[in-house]
Amino acid sequence: MKYIVVLCDGMADYPIKELGGKTPLQAAETPVMDSLARHCLAGLADTSADGLKPGSDVANLAVLGYDVKECYTGRSPIEAVSMGIELGAKDISFRCNLVTLSGNSDDLDSKTMLSYCAGDISTPDAAILINYLQEKLGGEFAFYPGISYRHLTVWNTGTLDKDISLTPPHDIIDKCVKEYLPQNEKILKLMTQAHNLLSRHPLNANRQYPANSVWLWGEGTKPSMQSFKSRYGLNASMISAVDLLKGIGILLGMEVVQTPGATGYIDTNYEGKAKAAIEELERGQDFVYIHIEAPDECGHRGEIFNKRDALSAIDRRVLKPILDALEGEDFRILITADHATPLSLKTHTADPVPFIIYDSTKKELTGIPEFNEFICKGTGIFLKKGLTNILING
Repeated sequence: MKYIVVLCDGMADYPIKELGGKTPLQAAETPVMDSLARHCLAGLADTSADGLKPGSDVANLAVLGYDVKECYTGRSPIEAVSMGIELGAKDISFRCNLVTLSGNSDDLDSKTMLSYCAGDISTPDAAILINYLQEKLGGEFAFYPGISYRHLTVWNTGTLDKDISLTPPHDIIDKCVKEYLPQNEKILKLMTQAHNLLSRHPLNANRQYPANSVWLWGEGTKPSMQSFKSRYGLNASMISAVDLLKGIGILLGMEVVQTPGATGYIDTNYEGKAKAAIEELERGQDFVYIHIEAPDECGHRGEIFNKRDALSAIDRRVLKPILDALEGEDFRILITADHATPLSLKTHTADPVPFIIYDSTKKELTGIPEFNEFICKGTGIFLKKGLTNILING
């Protein structure tokens, strides 16, 4: 038996006027998902955790069947693992977004969050700016370049006090940042210094969305997690474009597969992800987790039709080739989201997510007419146990 998870990040949503009162999943062309849904277990699943924000870190660990109360120490430490950054026992790491704030003044209190991703800044340009900050501000704090707008800052032997309560920048798009600024004086000073430097950097002179600030969030300390193999007895692979999921894969002892052209957005290499999954299964891996970020990014940006089209692309360009390759094989496949990213809110919510689990050896199973949030809710099935547990153990 082979096991596949297709994780459509941020897929779940609310009805949208522009889509005729449908959700993006309802409006998308998903004949492959719908064909599986007719012979599946379907319902809603809770991927949230009390006291923790509904982010992709917490939610993906929950889908994988891990108790985040036991193993979770923050988002950025997971990304640090993927980036090859070794954290000391007393270090604190932060996700460091390059962002666009409004106005020309140096006073952060008066500014609005215009773009949480600095207008999708390119990786080479971003590296110039992050390395510049390291040159000017590196010391107690260290800056590490990542991909596009996603980077890392490490506070060497810092203190994780109550006054470090940081908000993700994608939660405050078009809002004044004053009430969301960190209360910790050192972190606020660092962000202010970075803004003063970046707003005057020549690379930002002609950008529509200048990368004129950094925003620190996702704070945490060095994590430790039980391996996937020891938990489930299976050899597993992780396929994703983003450092967060790659970091989870590394921490769980999974094979992390690099996919050329995987961007984390709607222009990602869907076929490449499908090809990578097929190759992993063919070489003997038992379990493949395919994470696709595009629906979430579109949700944060309020891109209604792009979110719909991303789900159509997943159906046609990821699911279909995988199922074609598995024809005649025994397999189970889970299709779900980690959390909802409603277009109307442009941020994550803790709403239960729809799921279907299809078993190729049980084609006679009666399922649902099509895969969407409302039909899944109508089954009355609501799971709090990790979906991967159900996929593997039934």
